[in-house]
Amino acid sequence: MAEFNGAMMQYFHWYSAADGTLWKQLTEKAEELAKAGITSVWLPPAYKGIGGGNDVGYGVYDLFDLGEFDQKGSVRTRYGTRDEYLQAIKAAQKAGVRVYADIVFNHKLGADHQEEFKATPYNPEKRLQAMGEQQTIKAWTHFTFPGRKGKYSELQWHWWHFNAADYNALDEETDAIYLFEGKTFDDSVDLEKGNYDYLMGCNLDINNPDVQKELFYWGEWFLETTGVDGFRFDAVKHVKSSFFLDWLNHMRKHSKHDLFAVGEYWSGKSEASKHFIQQTNSSMMLFDVGLHYNFAAAGKRGKNYDLQKIFDNTLVSIHPNLAVTLVSNHDSQPLQSLESVVEPWFKPLAYALILLRRDGYPCVFAADYYGASYKDTGKDGKEYEINMASHKWMIDKFLQVRRDNAWGDQYDYFDHPNCVGWTRTGKDGHPGGVAVLLSNGKNGKKYMETGSPDTTYFDVTEHINETVTTNNDGWGEFHCKAGSVSVWVPK
Repeated sequence: MAEFNGAMMQYFHWYSAADGTLWKQLTEKAEELAKAGITSVWLPPAYKGIGGGNDVGYGVYDLFDLGEFDQKGSVRTRYGTRDEYLQAIKAAQKAGVRVYADIVFNHKLGADHQEEFKATPYNPEKRLQAMGEQQTIKAWTHFTFPGRKGKYSELQWHWWHFNAADYNALDEETDAIYLFEGKTFDDSVDLEKGNYDYLMGCNLDINNPDVQKELFYWGEWFLETTGVDGFRFDAVKHVKSSFFLDWLNHMRKHSKHDLFAVGEYWSGKSEASKHFIQQTNSSMMLFDVGLHYNFAAAGKRGKNYDLQKIFDNTLVSIHPNLAVTLVSNHDSQPLQSLESVVEPWFKPLAYALILLRRDGYPCVFAADYYGASYKDTGKDGKEYEINMASHKWMIDKFLQVRRDNAWGDQYDYFDHPNCVGWTRTGKDGHPGGVAVLLSNGKNGKKYMETGSPDTTYFDVTEHINETVTTNNDGWGEFHCKAGSVSVWVPK
């Protein structure tokens, strides 16, 4: 499903500037990314959110407004205008970089009017436990999209297009999730909190015929409008799993292309991911959340982490062809809702583990690549200033090695808790392969087979200046420094 030896980039982070320039930046940098070895970019949600020109894109208001209509205080989105978005897609594709659009089918926010109807309050922490009798509530559920005036779609959304919300204007004190009259929480979702159908805002009733018809129609319109190469689905653990299968099959048939798809199932439980893969007939890849958590743990525990277990409880270890491997993303970065930080010293090791191995489709995070500086309020109410370092130089080295050297058979040497390595033997057109060694403890060394006899290797990371020459059987003793990684390729 993934491009062989390809690499994706998440071309944004949560704090990407709200100045409307991201689409223009991609247009300018597309060729540079392609030369670096990036073969696809995952772009943020391109439609208008409740926050207008400031919205990151996940607070979905109008799927049909790609930065074209004066709604929610702006014409453009956080990232630019509709025309700039379409131009960026064309520029990337012209450079040989595929474009994946971020799709949010879980919820809508920012309704234009309130409506009164009946609903039953449920416990937010125990979603199957009612907190009282059915009652009349008043909620923001009527979406009219006045700025768009019916262009592209005339459907107005009402309360019956949703199944739940967490706001009642008639009782603002009660903390509850209100299940609407005649509705149920869908069973085919994650079981966290008893049932994790509801996440935020107005929760789409995926079983409603009008909703299904509109989302299928929107998908056709979006594909015809943008020409994207695939999708990243947000919050799939909260949406009926079979819907993605039906929607994807329809879009692939409509477009006559095998559109790429990856889902965000944010759970450290591998059983949940495996169940979702079964339910969707392996029709999409998933981000390897378990691997990310291992990287975060390894960075924090240092030499006390057993590197032999870095792939335990990971998707890439059981479904290598369905795993999108990642180090960090917009949700896990500091001060975000799912904050789970991979320490800066470990990031080069982590990127070696996703970019230089045979299995998985690696995703580079823009904030790790370019760096990021921002301020925000933490969960403790205090304001923090965050400075994420750029690892561009090292990642570029790894991308080049991935493209030129990381081919052929893979021999693993995961035989020490603090020092592990592997080699790739290379293949026709990519001779010599690569030898990778990393340590979370002291200086490391390991005798490894490369498949290339009498070949001299050097360390592209420049951590070690001396070269290594293999013997007549293709074996050599490779080294790395303490808490570091070295990547050896033929001179």
